[in-house]
Amino acid sequence: MSSTQAPEMLAIGDLASRTGLAVSAIRYYEEIGLIPKATRRPSGHRVYLAASQDLLTLIRRCRDFGFTLDDTKALASLASSSERDCVEARDLAQSHLDAVRTKLSELNALERSLSAFVTACDEGCAGGPAPECCILRDLGAADARPAARPTLKPTRTRDGCCG
Repeated sequence: MSSTQAPEMLAIGDLASRTGLAVSAIRYYEEIGLIPKATRRPSGHRVYLAASQDLLTLIRRCRDFGFTLDDTKALASLASSSERDCVEARDLAQSHLDAVRTKLSELNALERSLSAFVTACDEGCAGGPAPECCILRDLGAADARPAARPTLKPTRTRDGCCG
């Protein structure tokens, strides 16, 4: 581009379609300072430098990966700062990875507990009166925490349910 040629500008709708973001999301990211303020056409419509497309794509991908807004801001800042070391980006990603692994562990424990609930009901009381269901009994127990109760044993009564 020559110095006399104006930089390419994109309308907010074009930017939204190119980045996969909603127009409202772009406005929000502008409002919180994640992207530079748009200029306005005489009609009042927002227009952005074409370079905003790369930044918004980075932001969308960060959000897709579940980074917080603060982490997304930090990563966006790193993307435009050649003086900073990429170790900062790696450290943010590592911290997020650690949190995801913790959440996965919690979700796996929850899955085991829910599976045990279903199995206990199938084996002990399915088809019986709902108030006597082992799932409802165990969910109502004072010490019932998913990770703390990974296996549940049904208690059979004379009518075939687990009340």
